[in-house]
Amino acid sequence: MSNRLFQGIIHQMKDAVDRVIGVIDENGVIISCSELGKIGESRNNVKDELAYTTGTVAKDGYTYRPLGNGSKFEYIVFVEGEDKKAESTSMILAISLSNIKNLYDEKYDKGSFLKNIILDNILPSDIYMKSKELHFSNDIQRIVFLIKFHNKSDVMPFDIIQNMFPDKNKDYVISVGEQDVVLISELKGNNCDMREMEKIARQIADTLNTEFFAKVSVGIGTAVSNIRDLASSYKEAQIAIEVGKVFDTEKNIVSYENLGIGRLIYQLPTTLCEMFMQEVFKKGSLETLDHETLMTIQAFFENNLNVSETARKLFVHRNTLVYRLEKIRKLTGLDLREFEHAITFKVALMVQKYLTSKPTKF
Repeated sequence: MSNRLFQGIIHQMKDAVDRVIGVIDENGVIISCSELGKIGESRNNVKDELAYTTGTVAKDGYTYRPLGNGSKFEYIVFVEGEDKKAESTSMILAISLSNIKNLYDEKYDKGSFLKNIILDNILPSDIYMKSKELHFSNDIQRIVFLIKFHNKSDVMPFDIIQNMFPDKNKDYVISVGEQDVVLISELKGNNCDMREMEKIARQIADTLNTEFFAKVSVGIGTAVSNIRDLASSYKEAQIAIEVGKVFDTEKNIVSYENLGIGRLIYQLPTTLCEMFMQEVFKKGSLETLDHETLMTIQAFFENNLNVSETARKLFVHRNTLVYRLEKIRKLTGLDLREFEHAITFKVALMVQKYLTSKPTKF
């Protein structure tokens, strides 16, 4: 339990209670008090006396009450005075702090539990038991966002995302590295619309950029209905960012579902990719293509192999484009006007990007 959290509550109650109030930890040391000068004082003998009673102990001008049940308590609350008012105030204080502590501990435990799941630090058999203990529902769909910060900010990445998603019962923010934060979010109505998920990711990136001048990449995993599958969704979010760096360098929002053929290429061994490139292109033919030719090829793909539309977009005569395509055919042996050749060329360009980038695999 955070001492700062206890002190924050005590400070808020200070004006409502006209007596000195505070909290003692398991070592008998005052960790929170409305009278700051008393913090750090030792009250060791009080804990021993409370161990033999289920109620309160009045001693040396203060009333003490345990925070917990029976002899197994971690904290003790105290109120100035030994009268009835001190006793009733100690009860109210104990109930309030006990409820706050339970909520805090439950959230902390859930956060640690989810972190262990996504990092594969917990056995599958333990996931089921722990999820029941923490009252996690398995019939709710959840999705993982991985927010990777590219530059350091004065504000901690975890704190920023936590403030953006304050609903701690549905959204769980987990720090998985100095610059990496995971958001595990419950889906409304168990309905996963990837466009909506990308919209949320875009809002995160835009807010971080405009308000904190932080540049981020956001990877989105697939929605899962079983809590143990969150590890898979997290790995998918990681892969989405890595594959996006290779094939969609201009994008900072990438979802695993929309990786397309790039996901397949990313999983291939580099030796197989090199063999494919040697088979597709004549030796050195790809290197002979200049920047203008490559831009022409890209535009041709973007306009669905439509010669007239591509010529219009490039502001060139149709015959000029046909001449360029014929030149490409002579150099590479692939006629982009034929669908099968166009697919082969498109895949080959993506493989070339992959080989050039040499991404780190998970």
